Amino acid sequence: MNTEQKQILLDQRYLKMAAIWAQNSYCKRRQVGALLVKDKMIISDGYNGTPAGFENICEDENNTSKPYVLHAEANAITKVAKSSNSSEGATMYVTSSPCLECAKLIIQAGIKRVVFTDKYRLEAGIELLERAHIEVVQVDID
Repeated sequence: MNTEQKQILLDQRYLKMAAIWAQNSYCKRRQVGALLVKDKMIISDGYNGTPAGFENICEDENNTSKPYVLHAEANAITKVAKSSNSSEGATMYVTSSPCLECAKLIIQAGIKRVVFTDKYRLEAGIELLERAHIEVVQVDID
């Protein structure tokens, strides 16, 4: 097995873990999970949901996401910010490609690689990451 094949296998394993982590989300419309990995260690994790101390209800009565719901990527980045770890040079594994707002956070956090499974309907986040020279890879986990 060559280096590229090993990397794909590792990417698939981390994405499967992110998919399991997504199951912690109380959001009904879409559950998203994210892992931050640096030097083959998980340094942070996150899933989409409401801020700490809020009720675990992501959607309003019209099934629209509440404006204060945090995305999985934002939760993982803010969690690492509260720790002694640094996301500089890390890889973000996320079950859905990042939106534009999360792409900005990823760039500012120094993350150098983003690996995802499903494409989000808007691709502005991917385009911004690529413009910032961040490696963006879509990997199938089946």
